[in-house]
Amino acid sequence: MVKHTICLDFNEVTDIAPDMRITFYNSGHALGSSIVHINIGNGSHNLIYTGDLKYDRTRLLDRAISNFPRLETMIIEATYGGKNNLLPPRKEAEASLIETIKETIQKKGKVLIPELGLGRAQETMLILEEAMKTGQLPKVPIYIDGMIWDINGIHTAYPDFLNSHVRREVFQDNNPFASDIFMRVGSPSERKKVIEEGPCVVLATSGMLVGGASVEYLRHFAPTKNNKICFVCYQGTGSLGRQIQDGVKQIKMIVEGKEEIIDINMDIITIDGMTAHAGRKELLEFANRTQPRANRIIINHGEQSRCLDLASSIYKLHHIETNVPRNLETIRLK
Repeated sequence: MVKHTICLDFNEVTDIAPDMRITFYNSGHALGSSIVHINIGNGSHNLIYTGDLKYDRTRLLDRAISNFPRLETMIIEATYGGKNNLLPPRKEAEASLIETIKETIQKKGKVLIPELGLGRAQETMLILEEAMKTGQLPKVPIYIDGMIWDINGIHTAYPDFLNSHVRREVFQDNNPFASDIFMRVGSPSERKKVIEEGPCVVLATSGMLVGGASVEYLRHFAPTKNNKICFVCYQGTGSLGRQIQDGVKQIKMIVEGKEEIIDINMDIITIDGMTAHAGRKELLEFANRTQPRANRIIINHGEQSRCLDLASSIYKLHHIETNVPRNLETIRLK
């Protein structure tokens, strides 16, 4: 795949067919994530495909771009597009995360934060690093397990894609991802030590508990009441993370070929405002603020009810034609 990949910078116009050009713009979701502007028929129709979107400045990235040369149709995500997906302010969410960690550490418990390795984990690390430096968090081991550490290296290698504050820190040889408050877990023996020792915070992939180191920590942390699992990213329908979020009290795991029943006695907390996706307010604001404004908005990448909610709200607020296509449905753009 890498051999057949052509790398493009943001704001660089590229011909991909005789009458089609694409331009990438920052979407604010993860390192290098892009909104794609597609110029069709030498300008006769212009399509924006947002992909995953964040229309708010985070600790890691600048907000998504919303000004384009021309625009007729927009395809926008709806991960948090439902009428109940009103996310709290980012500062409030960060304060909740720090407070929940402090409470658990005071009870001599351990905190497991299942993380998406790209973007979401780095955002959490920046929050914890500042909280530790400013004394908001007690001195406690923070362990990093799974692919997070390798992805930290990629963020360090491409500071130009990060927001100005983090970029400056990296250039001044004060890389927050390499801070000595974080300890890498790279072997089963090191993982065993984390499990057996005292209070700590563990950031581990995968974020939805569908494999990886986070599932191993869950197995050991779950039965103890003083421990806590803290969900800071979206939990897909059917995932183990969603089941625990929804209150399941027992899970089955296959350990060394044998079935094991795990009791979920640990505290469970979800902090919605930490997501790298735009919340409902951000999506509505983005639809309203794009320049020029789209004539039609197509909604995808969300549970059906959330897509329909967002489509209805955009139409009522801005009188823009909206569509929520079904699988295999064809929409004529012009």
